[in-house]
Amino acid sequence: MQKWSGTLERDLTRGRIRETIRIPPFDLAGRLEIPDGVDSLVLFAHGSGSSHRSPRNMRVAEALRERGLGTLLFDLLTPAEARDRRNVFDIELLAERLQLATRWLDEVRFRDSLRLGYFGASTGAAAALVAAAREKRAIRAIVSRGGRPDLAGTVLGQVRTSTLLIVGGHDREVLALNRAALAQLNCEKALEVVPGATHLFEESGALEQVTSLAANWFKDHLAPPEES
Repeated sequence: MQKWSGTLERDLTRGRIRETIRIPPFDLAGRLEIPDGVDSLVLFAHGSGSSHRSPRNMRVAEALRERGLGTLLFDLLTPAEARDRRNVFDIELLAERLQLATRWLDEVRFRDSLRLGYFGASTGAAAALVAAAREKRAIRAIVSRGGRPDLAGTVLGQVRTSTLLIVGGHDREVLALNRAALAQLNCEKALEVVPGATHLFEESGALEQVTSLAANWFKDHLAPPEES
């Protein structure tokens, strides 16, 4: 079993545990935050050219924590790996890293005590779908923001995790790809289109719509069985 490393702090003003972490064996940097009393957590898989410090994902993560969910944002690649553009589009590699983080959470930190979901953006959405299909650990929900689920290829038909695809109405090419991917999914699924939004959801109010949709999906699907 790999040991974890990082720093631990308790933010008493917000009643949460916050950790700056390094996930072995690749020393992947990340930030783990769990409000007190929370037993559900969302792992973020960022898109190509981004990192765990993505401003958009950080805003979504904060909104999820305000809704009573824990979050883990982490780098799927080392700095050296990220400099090679081929790696940021290597879905198999990104999915393996997401699985690595999932097992690290279970084996080292929480002993299977958390209900888990994935939030993926861009190529990270494809990685989330592939990881969920292959991971023995039950992943209860996936949300994709402006994602490329089509890059999951034939694995789409193997996904059994409840999946929400969120796409901007003006992101026409990606919207078409998401509609095609939705048809291949054999699970509880939905496609939500944010009117007037482009790929990065930079328009006024667009990202707020994304966070609301994502939070509702995760709260519905990560709730304890008696509450779902």
